[in-house]
Amino acid sequence: MDRLGVRPLPADREGACVKKDEAAPETRLIHTRADRLGRVTVNPPLERASTVLFRDEAGLYGAKPTYGRMGLTVHRELEAAMCELEGAGHARLASNGLQACALAIASLVSSGDHLLFTDSAYGPTARFCERRLKAMGVDAERFDPRIGGEISSLFRPNTRAVFLEAPGSLTFEITDTPAVVAAASQRGIRTILDNTWGAGLLHQPLALGVDISVQALTKYAVGHADAFGGAVMTRDNGLAARIAAASEDWGIALAPDDAYLALRGLRSLYTRLKAHEASGLEMAHWLAERPEVADVLHPALPASPDHALWQRDFTGSNGLFGVILNPPPEGGMERFFSALSLFSLGFSWGGFESLIIPCDQQLERMKGSWTQTRAGPLLRLHIGLEATSDLKRDLEGAFKALSGN
Repeated sequence: MDRLGVRPLPADREGACVKKDEAAPETRLIHTRADRLGRVTVNPPLERASTVLFRDEAGLYGAKPTYGRMGLTVHRELEAAMCELEGAGHARLASNGLQACALAIASLVSSGDHLLFTDSAYGPTARFCERRLKAMGVDAERFDPRIGGEISSLFRPNTRAVFLEAPGSLTFEITDTPAVVAAASQRGIRTILDNTWGAGLLHQPLALGVDISVQALTKYAVGHADAFGGAVMTRDNGLAARIAAASEDWGIALAPDDAYLALRGLRSLYTRLKAHEASGLEMAHWLAERPEVADVLHPALPASPDHALWQRDFTGSNGLFGVILNPPPEGGMERFFSALSLFSLGFSWGGFESLIIPCDQQLERMKGSWTQTRAGPLLRLHIGLEATSDLKRDLEGAFKALSGN
């Protein structure tokens, strides 16, 4: 058994043709299953249980898990898969992505400490930093996501952690993560990165020196818009113990049904991301040529100011990106959204369906941010698995309605 109690790849047996370390990431994500009760099933059993039974007192107080909240078979296998995905030594599950971000941050800071977090952080994460951490006596400060190594100018004697997200939420900036990590490590400051967009396959924060990687499993891991989940990964034994302690103290747990759906989603993650990437790039290039569009915020496009960083630190892209429109005529945006039939308005992303949301109402950035001088409305698109020819026709009709024709 490995560190998570999961038997290694069957291929690791003596004489196997393919060893675990030789297998591709998409192969390792599929072959994480354990031998269960002397049998091997493709998927782990789904145990819905609060009470775990033992034969004696030694087992009751000595074994782990002793309670369903600590996770059972499916949770252990999901943790093993997340370690494979992120190149981690430890994974801790949470009920959603926001909870995972909060768990990672709170495991590193306490009253009197100073936290730096990117100005392009996921909105609820930024709210946690500015509202909940303040109530806990922690001073949380935003920084420009493109600050790079100059972040050292913001360090204080009580700075304990830097929270990153790459690309940035809604606006898709790429931070020079290695430069930030180098500056922080010189001062003994820990780093956390929200890797939900990178999903582990497209980006490896831990390999870049980041201390803790976080994902919202709700997005691409689950992949079907029908379950929640979060995960916190690290290679550091000491940090893993701190994360585990904070999780236990807060009673954090992931429902077994959600854990099962996240694990099942991971098996097809590689294939789905390839499809999302191809369609996303095709739609992004198409939108960049539209007269209604002022800019496309997609780091994989050569015109992106962060394209070189994306090429260096990422291995691919997905279906999520932003679009800035030129100023629309009066009533144009209402007509635009009303005309759509395939793109739906809805929060979250990572599922099989295409989504679009207006972002202006939720976009909160530092004074002086480039977003304050953008040409027009900001939209976020998630390109699903529909035919791109149909998606283009849907947007063409919406653009026609926007102009009033």
